[in-house]
Amino acid sequence: MDFRPARLPAVGTQTGSAGLASAAVEPEIPPAVARRIAKAVESSRSEGTRRTYAAGWRRFVGWCEREGHVALPAHPVIVAAYLVDAADTRDGTGDRAYAVATFGTWIAAINHEHRTTGHLSPSAHELVSATMSGIRREYAAAGDRPRTPRDPLLVDDIKILVETARVRCRGWADEVLERRDSAILLLGFAGAFRRSELSELVCGDVSVHRHDGLHVRLRKSKTDQEGRGAVKAIPYTESHETRPPCAYVRWAQVVAAFDVGGRPSVIRLLRKREPFDAHVCRGGVPRTAARAPLFRAVAKNGNLGATALSGAAIHQTIRRRAGHAGFDPAALAKLGGHSLRAGFVTQGSRNGADGSAIARQTGHASLDSVEVYRREHAPLMSNAVADIGL
Repeated sequence: MDFRPARLPAVGTQTGSAGLASAAVEPEIPPAVARRIAKAVESSRSEGTRRTYAAGWRRFVGWCEREGHVALPAHPVIVAAYLVDAADTRDGTGDRAYAVATFGTWIAAINHEHRTTGHLSPSAHELVSATMSGIRREYAAAGDRPRTPRDPLLVDDIKILVETARVRCRGWADEVLERRDSAILLLGFAGAFRRSELSELVCGDVSVHRHDGLHVRLRKSKTDQEGRGAVKAIPYTESHETRPPCAYVRWAQVVAAFDVGGRPSVIRLLRKREPFDAHVCRGGVPRTAARAPLFRAVAKNGNLGATALSGAAIHQTIRRRAGHAGFDPAALAKLGGHSLRAGFVTQGSRNGADGSAIARQTGHASLDSVEVYRREHAPLMSNAVADIGL
């Protein structure tokens, strides 16, 4: 067996106030074991986080090369200068080019690269943390680049989007797209899903429960990267037109038909379909491959793609359907993939649900996060100003 060492993330003990690292002697292990360890370390963060860190690190390295500085290990003064340079950058209209939240992401990327190569994190130095704090205060004092969350879509909005999607159908290919988009809108809203969670659903994650409606298993989420998992219930509702389980079954029928017989099978399904004038979720669900992506791209000819619909595509789907429903350009610009989740929290708040009940569906670990939505989108709820007698 070959026991030559393979490249691993750096492991060592770090000592000294100047930020010097004294690495422990790295033992020799089989290359296959080293590769397996490296793969496990890489998997400790989501693919999205890895991409974000990689982009942030590339930007910092590029800036250091242009300015003549050493990127690794980076001196705290250099990191502070990098932040100040970015904070002072203006766009074509004279506004600040970057939000404060972006700087936090860049710092996390720089710290990650240093830690994984055996160096101290530059942001541990007081100079870097004080610089970040000062930049935040400057931004706040000037009112620059405030947080711009996505506007919520409420129940009435969802109903209009779904109704418009069905009215616009002019053939079987349009109906394939309508069934998918209606399922995204209704499941996404009722389940308070993030767009990444909708994207990652596979057919085996969803089951129809005879009492509860749908049980949707989240194998992992933004706040559950280790995959402990959770089940969200999406209940039966009164109207068949906006009942999420009905929307799911209508789309699952298309997925099952396509996976069995391709486009001809889908055409046969839709040509023989009964009018959608009653609930369809009690009549059984066609069998689908458990690991097959639930939401997929749909071509103009009605063919389904083989891979999962991306989060960006879900974002565009919501905007496209809102545009079809008559939302003006200014309103469209404020909508996106998060509008479904924000809409659930906002609607729940307006309906009188407390933070704990809302968090039970959203999965928020802290009620503070729920309160942010309530302050921004339902500011009159439980607010004394609504009953002051003017």
